[in-house]
Amino acid sequence: MYTGIDQDHVKVMTIERHILEQERFHPEATGVLTSLLYDLALAGKIIASKTTRAGLAEILGRAEEVNVQGEQVMKLDKFADRTIYRLNDHTGRLAAMASEEHADVLVIPDRYPSGKYVLLYDPLDGSSNIDCNVPIGTIFSIFRRKSPGGEPASLEDCLQPGRDLVAAGYILYGTSTMMVYTTGQGVHGFTLDPSVGEFLLSHPNIRIPEKPKYFSVNLGYQIYWSKGVQCFTDYLQGKDDGIQGLSLRYIGSLVADFHRNLLSGGIFYYPADTRDPKKPHGKLRLLYECAPLSFIAEQAGGKGSDGRQNILDIQPESLHQRCPLFIGNKDLVEKAEEMIQRYDP
Repeated sequence: MYTGIDQDHVKVMTIERHILEQERFHPEATGVLTSLLYDLALAGKIIASKTTRAGLAEILGRAEEVNVQGEQVMKLDKFADRTIYRLNDHTGRLAAMASEEHADVLVIPDRYPSGKYVLLYDPLDGSSNIDCNVPIGTIFSIFRRKSPGGEPASLEDCLQPGRDLVAAGYILYGTSTMMVYTTGQGVHGFTLDPSVGEFLLSHPNIRIPEKPKYFSVNLGYQIYWSKGVQCFTDYLQGKDDGIQGLSLRYIGSLVADFHRNLLSGGIFYYPADTRDPKKPHGKLRLLYECAPLSFIAEQAGGKGSDGRQNILDIQPESLHQRCPLFIGNKDLVEKAEEMIQRYDP
């Protein structure tokens, strides 16, 4: 006789329930961070609803605007940026926000209460690939504010090293929509089930495999790299007693490349080069891309580095500071540091 579903074989964990259970690791938790993370999950659902029908919604293409980085803003970029801001400006959880798309700190309007956290985000990483239907993503970082409560948040609240992160994560919009996040208690991945409109736990306790499979880099720029980076690239291709068996995989969307290597093992790197004298430290942004992904990598057993030091130990000096990035398997990242130190003293 049927007696019901065997609960040992059906374990459905929603992202809301998972975030609530993670609170138990923080006895001092008030639930504010939990709500903030869930609001970001909601933002991901809304953005995903547009990315899956971007052509039909006529939001592909350029918005005829240039952002603070001097890059052409895509229509979907603008939509994602506004969605995240409008879902978080009035909740009383945040003291300020900062976006890769804006030159200055985004203050909380006076009509809303100010909270104890600061949110930094890249609304749509890889947006130059939107028109090509390549996976793109949202990256976010959460810090505790340092300025006294009751006062307007300051720039210093945003200029915090990665070691001070409270939480970080990303939402990947691809063949499926995934949200991956950490609060310092491991890395967990959730896949959006469109039939119920909820993120469900699909990748608990993610660890980067010890044996790497891939390296991800734009080899088209190799002639512009330093000797140390070029030697490291040769090492990854098995030259001069280098590592054997790695395959080159490069999408060109940081979130997508990072996500694949997080699950399969490997290293992504975007070093500084000599092409643009205005960008002596590379292309990627410390606060919006390098620090949050390095926090995730470290929680998964990996590492992020600028080639000389751990990304999480860098004290930001400006809101849009750029930084070289080597991220993935710890052994490979440390090999890159070793070779850069040897050839680029």
